[in-house]
Amino acid sequence: MKHFFFTLVSIITFFTSLAQDSLSLKREFRGVWVATVANIDWPSKQGLSSLQQKNEWIKLLNAHQKQGINAIMFQVRPAADAFYPNCDEPWSQYLSGVQGQSPMPFYDPLRFAIAECHKRNIELHAWFNPYRATFDSNVSKVSGNHITKVKPDWFFTYQGKKLFNPGLPEVRAYILKIILNVVDNYDIDGVHFDDYFYPYAIKGETIKDTESFTLYNNGIADIKKWRRQNIDTLIHTLNDSLHAHKSYLKFGVSPFGIWKNKAQDAEGSDTRGGDSYYEIYADTRKWIKNGWVDYLNPQLYWSFTTKAAPFANLVNWWGSNTYGRNMYIGHGAYRVNATKDASWRNPAQLGKQIAYVRQNENIHGSVFFSSKSLIKNPLGIADTLQNTYYKYPALPPIMPWLDSIAPQSPTNLQAVYTPKGTLLKWQMPLLAADKEATYGFVVYRFAEDELVDVEFNENIKAIFYTPTLSWLDTSANPKAKYKYVVTAIDRLKNESLPSNMVFF
Repeated sequence: MKHFFFTLVSIITFFTSLAQDSLSLKREFRGVWVATVANIDWPSKQGLSSLQQKNEWIKLLNAHQKQGINAIMFQVRPAADAFYPNCDEPWSQYLSGVQGQSPMPFYDPLRFAIAECHKRNIELHAWFNPYRATFDSNVSKVSGNHITKVKPDWFFTYQGKKLFNPGLPEVRAYILKIILNVVDNYDIDGVHFDDYFYPYAIKGETIKDTESFTLYNNGIADIKKWRRQNIDTLIHTLNDSLHAHKSYLKFGVSPFGIWKNKAQDAEGSDTRGGDSYYEIYADTRKWIKNGWVDYLNPQLYWSFTTKAAPFANLVNWWGSNTYGRNMYIGHGAYRVNATKDASWRNPAQLGKQIAYVRQNENIHGSVFFSSKSLIKNPLGIADTLQNTYYKYPALPPIMPWLDSIAPQSPTNLQAVYTPKGTLLKWQMPLLAADKEATYGFVVYRFAEDELVDVEFNENIKAIFYTPTLSWLDTSANPKAKYKYVVTAIDRLKNESLPSNMVFF
């Protein structure tokens, strides 16, 4: 009997813990990478018509919206090329199949992507690969006006690929100009880098930058320290510049998952793998410590049982190194049911990772690599997001160092009956204390006997990233009565106090 009692208690505790872990969070970054290089995620292949590309994008977004995703990392510059016009760099070959050739008929993929994301209350972070200039060694595919041909002395070759030399001041100025062109001309929500800085070490390969080191070392004797400073300079300069152009823009980097191992530095993580600090000269912890990024999104593409880099160890380490900025965890969705590691053949692996991340109050969300993996839904992982972890919508985490002033509340909320449902109408609030206009709204619905509390997202029924002033509730039970309130949000998703309540 005693054994049965303890077993029963253990079962109850397990399911209670599972239920708590699966509860949705009102503030949570839920991102997915959409890789365009080599047509990994979109478009599905080169040479599709503009209409086919648009239809694929809409289908992709609809799937992610259904899964509960609220942010897209869209790769707009995979290899010194572009998914948008009016740029010094040529159109990407991953659209038409020919670098430099525009979509036919003409349209602007980035502008279209942003508009469709915002319709679905999804942020779009423009993902740039700052230093990769060619994806492979096939130079016949490179257009005549590509920067590698215009400025050949800006590059070194590594494993057959052309890479920008980060040590050249003119390279940094060029990359900054390319990114700020997008910042100034597109309604993006953020700028995003991945982990490609200096190249990952390949046996037999050397980085050919000794000449630029001699010219631009600024008194630094160690070439490795100089390389780190080159990357630091770009990150710091870009952070200051893009916020000067648009104060609400979010700047983030998704670095390799290990900064340093503890064996290399007592302040490193309890891991035994490759690292970003020594291998690719990226001092990623320094960037967040110095406030040069708004968020980091380390790529923790390992399982809980990976010996060299256990997932939990790295979540714990990164959670202890946020320095007051936002931290999101990158999950290897592409590995689900696709590796020899038995952990990834367990359908619970990804859900356990999300639950573990949520237990750390210093970590604010997750990003999945990549779009195709979630859409294919291996082992039902997308269903798990939709039905459990992301069952209710979430607002992105706030960034008070950029803006902490909430909008004014919407006014004059009213509800009227229509044959199709309850129609809510409200009025635009006055400007916020910082004179910022309202960006969007959040609609909450509560049962008749339920306390009106907007701190929980299970009562969110609609989010708008547009200044819309009405919403039709088609899911309400016509025999029931409800309470409604609406809040306003600004561009950084600071939220106002609720409007007046209507009972209908």
